[in-house]
Amino acid sequence: MRPRPYPAAARAALAATALTVLSALVTPAVLLPAGPALADDGAAAARPAAGASPSASSASSGASAQAFTIEDPRIKESSGLAASRTHPGVYWTHNDSGDGAYVYAVDGRTGRTVATVTLAGIEPRDVEAISIGPDGDIYLGDIGDNFGGRWPEVWIYRFPEPKTLKDATLTPTRYTVRYDDGPRDAESLMVHPKTGRVYIVSKKRSGKGALYEAPERLSASGVNVFRRTADIDLWATDGAFSPDGTRLVVRGYFDAREYRWQDGRPREIGRPDVPLQRQGESVTFTADGRTLMYGSEGKGSTVQPVALDGDLLPDSAPKRPDDAKNGDGAADRRSGSNSGADNRNLLVGAGALAVVAGLAVGLRRLLRRR
Repeated sequence: MRPRPYPAAARAALAATALTVLSALVTPAVLLPAGPALADDGAAAARPAAGASPSASSASSGASAQAFTIEDPRIKESSGLAASRTHPGVYWTHNDSGDGAYVYAVDGRTGRTVATVTLAGIEPRDVEAISIGPDGDIYLGDIGDNFGGRWPEVWIYRFPEPKTLKDATLTPTRYTVRYDDGPRDAESLMVHPKTGRVYIVSKKRSGKGALYEAPERLSASGVNVFRRTADIDLWATDGAFSPDGTRLVVRGYFDAREYRWQDGRPREIGRPDVPLQRQGESVTFTADGRTLMYGSEGKGSTVQPVALDGDLLPDSAPKRPDDAKNGDGAADRRSGSNSGADNRNLLVGAGALAVVAGLAVGLRRLLRRR
């Protein structure tokens, strides 16, 4: 006798339960120590933006970098992340498409929004990345193209990082961008912290992306043609330069590449650990360059730190006694040995499959009894 098919309601219940369990299993607290206790979203929404900057001992320091949860209910699709140069411990972020012309300053100690900047005179289409230049200006990349080449032009918006953390409305400078080999999707925009030159990494599902270089100086009156300069073998969702400009990291949903930056070109040196996240979208270095902070989309998403060691540390990053015994971090990651994050991710994946399988079996038995 052929078994009866699952009723639609039962299938929906199973799917919902499985997704809930998977989401719980991949929650950042499984992989990394949680940050300080945070208030709920309602409390965060009701609290006005604070004017005082966090202290220099906050989460921007690699020595004390902690995971934090973005509490602002308006930030549902955090797609870019940049550590403030002016306000230690603060991270600038923004939503993906559909939110409007807003950029948020989030306190890395509490996860609360401490300032909202509204950009006047623009209508963003698909904002995907954020970076800060050597002059202290913030660069916002309206560079996404989910159609893989429908838009002949994309834009970059530039405005000074506010000296005081409070809500403000600013009018940014707008730059028009084209690529020398035609339109494409991209989610990674990086400004070199020494030269001020702007770079974009394209995003391709095949993983065959590329690095594009802007003209030496961007023009607000004409079209800025970005020139392809190197291959980036990754389905890239974000990138960032180290504070001293000697390292470039590019992340994807599940992995990352780190490069030594020499004479304006990247040379791959290793693969930093990447935490398992709901939808890994962003990355930035802490102010001292010793830690990567990884962000994810989703309401109440968590930003997670991953410490660097060996050759993955920027040249100017302060060294510690245990750095030497960690050896060549790049070599360790290329060989795939002793990667704690990889082991944790495998355990989480196995646990998720086991729990979902158990749910399926249990529900099936229940249905057979009916």
